[in-house]
This record gives sequence, structure tokens and C-alpha cells, in this order.
Amino acid sequence: MKKYIIYSLLLSLFLCSCKKNELGGKAEIKGQVKHHTKVIANATVYIKFNAKEFPGTDVSLYNDKVTADANGNYTIKCYKGDYYLYAVGTDVDVPPPSIVKGGAPISVRNKEVVEAELAVTE
Repeated sequence: MKKYIIYSLLLSLFLCSCKKNELGGKAEIKGQVKHHTKVIANATVYIKFNAKEFPGTDVSLYNDKVTADANGNYTIKCYKGDYYLYAVGTDVDVPPPSIVKGGAPISVRNKEVVEAELAVTE
């Protein structure tokens, strides 16, 4: 009986220690935010963990965020799992308010590098 309890505790500990849908792992999502062919500098890329469908435009529903660089490039270090990325940026060539946004679901396997261009629109 003691062995059963010890094995149960060890199994529980092992399962709880698995990291999924968090930032900071050995997998990576990287890409560029674009409005048609124009890169969107300094766009904010919101990250929703454990999501395969669009969670909505309310950014408070997302778990984290990163900011794209001046060339529209972003990189997210993560663990395996499903993520939804939602980008919001500014395109001055679009009539005011010049806001462009869009997103995509991303699936990541263990230690995989996923390239994902995020297309945004008015």
C-alpha cells in the first residue's frame, strides 16, 4: 500500500511539473507583422495560451504580450502547446484611426521553431 501511495505522489508531482502553454521554454514562435506587404513596426503581439480559436479583441483576455521591433519582427520563447497570437499596430497609410489588427492560431511542438507571419488589416 505504501508503494502505491508513493508512486501516486511521484506521478502527481511529475504531471504537475510539465510546462505547457507558458513563455520561456525551448520552443520558439517568430515572424513578422504585416499589413499586405508593409511591415508594421512596434506592433503589440498578444498571446493567449491553450487557444485554437480567436478569443476576441479584448486584450485583457490574453495571457501575455510582446512588442515587435522596428522591422515588424517578433520572437516568443515558449513551451509546446496551442497559442493564439493577436497583433495590433498602426499603419499611417490607412485613414485614421490607422489601427490594423489580426491574428492566427499557432501550434508548437517540443523545442520546435515556428515561423508565423501575422497578417493585419483595418
